[in-house]
Amino acid sequence: MASSASARPAAEPGTLRRFLLESQPLRGNWVRLGAAWHELRAHRKYPAPVEALLGEAATAAVLLTATLKFAGTLTLQLAGNGRVRLLVAQCTDDFRLRAVAHHDLEEGESADFATLAGSGRLAVTVQPDALTAQYQGIVPLEGRDLGHCLERYFESSEQLPTRLLLAADATRAGGILVQKLPGAAGGESAGAQLQAAWEDLQRGLGTLTPESLLEATVEDTVRQVSAGHDSRLFEVTPVRFGCRCSDARVAGLVRALGIDEARAALAEQGALTVTCEFCGRAYRYDSVDVEQLFAADGPAQPSPQRYN
Repeated sequence: MASSASARPAAEPGTLRRFLLESQPLRGNWVRLGAAWHELRAHRKYPAPVEALLGEAATAAVLLTATLKFAGTLTLQLAGNGRVRLLVAQCTDDFRLRAVAHHDLEEGESADFATLAGSGRLAVTVQPDALTAQYQGIVPLEGRDLGHCLERYFESSEQLPTRLLLAADATRAGGILVQKLPGAAGGESAGAQLQAAWEDLQRGLGTLTPESLLEATVEDTVRQVSAGHDSRLFEVTPVRFGCRCSDARVAGLVRALGIDEARAALAEQGALTVTCEFCGRAYRYDSVDVEQLFAADGPAQPSPQRYN
């Protein structure tokens, strides 16, 4: 297996590696989240089943983003009537990642995917930075796990045969995606060779375990999945935790409350505080800040009393 990457430090916050088969239009992405996985949970504690699902969703967001060529943000959202009411994982085109889950599971409770997800939907939204319309694909939350639901998304929305494996625990999160790209030049024989190679990749995926997704090196994993086919492993792309909250975004949320609700919050609490669910950063507005915010020419920033 050829590699175009040089060795990287072991303390990489998160790592994405792309690979492909040399002789067939088959490609894949491999992700291992390290410090990025710890940082996105720094302000929240989740029960183990919710934590595992969140890690799988965060990994999947990176894997899906790596299949696209765009400047913008990909959002993966699970919404249903299960124990996890809402889960959101977002990844930007430069692989800054954030994720959060809302649930009613108690610490120590166990729950499988069906119990966590319930009956609902999985939405994948691509929002380009350019002034173009966003794209959204939606599939039911039906399947044995999140990876299976995402395979159905690719089947229905992208028409690309895709297979995913995802795994996460309290310390690590990782996964792998393989895709069969359109077309094989050379007629029926070439098509048969492509299909045979695709089936080989799927059998290779079937030999992976959750432990290997979280522990094995990318070289060993790709070699195992490639099942004897020559493959090329590309250079490291770092994946980092990165929240998109800002003074301007939070000011917009406060304006959306309306002046009456903002004043009522001030009267009751002495200050209006908005805390980012993703990173835990708190933005504090006093009475002067609020009045300026709703003034026609007022600034959109909280006072220096903002704290983290």
